[in-house]
Amino acid sequence: MSYKIRKILPKEIKIFIQWAEKEGWNPGLHDDRPFLFSDPAGFLVGELDGEIIATKSAVRYGNEFGFMGFYIVKPEFRGKGYGYQLWKAGFERIRDIPSGMDGVVEQQHNYIQSGYEFAYRHIRFEAKDLIPKKSFEVKPVTDEDLCNLLDYDKTVFPANRAAFIKEWVAMPESLTLKAEQGIVIQGYGTIRKCHNSGFKIGPLFADDYEIARKLFLALADFAEGKPVYLDTPEINPQAITLAKEFGMQFVFETARMYHNGNPERDSEKIFGVTSFELG
Repeated sequence: MSYKIRKILPKEIKIFIQWAEKEGWNPGLHDDRPFLFSDPAGFLVGELDGEIIATKSAVRYGNEFGFMGFYIVKPEFRGKGYGYQLWKAGFERIRDIPSGMDGVVEQQHNYIQSGYEFAYRHIRFEAKDLIPKKSFEVKPVTDEDLCNLLDYDKTVFPANRAAFIKEWVAMPESLTLKAEQGIVIQGYGTIRKCHNSGFKIGPLFADDYEIARKLFLALADFAEGKPVYLDTPEINPQAITLAKEFGMQFVFETARMYHNGNPERDSEKIFGVTSFELG
């Protein structure tokens, strides 16, 4: 048998989304294009005799930050070492820079053995039948806002991710809103339609609780009563409070972990993480 690890062809990014859907991760319906734009060379597959049997992403945001995700092996090939070989290949790609991951809790001990350290939990909450009826005092993001939006994102995220954000805010069946004072961005958020169920909000970044609340309600309104999901960092207690204020229920959790130090900035502004796959 011939097993090789290689970078994907652009069209193969859809495999990552399809497999994530089968795993029950409920990815966004149009995640593939912005994910690929984040770092085209950061998506790897394990191929056995010409068949793709494993996926792994190890995205580099330049030399500032990396993120691991999409670690999936076809069920019939699990426990045979193919996935681990792919995992190591991904890790080598970002070994020299600070990197993060959102790992399932039961695999946390394995990631620790590879040098990752537990930072905190991310908790996914779900709201059903949430139909806000009020004025939100927030506005849709336009092309003219992009530079200011990217500047704000850099105050929260550990690296410049302009190529990704430009595609993220332009996805079909999504909405990105901003809160601002004059021309100063005070927060922004995106909601997008998901494959299996409802809509996900992410990111949800804001200077304070009230701004986050306004953005959350306006974004949730876009879902028109369908399920809404928000991935909250436990390290920001106000994010948990926001989810509970609107009766959101726990769905599952991940372990946010870092290698080569914790590069986070202004974690109190993070009310919803962008993506468990890309940070």
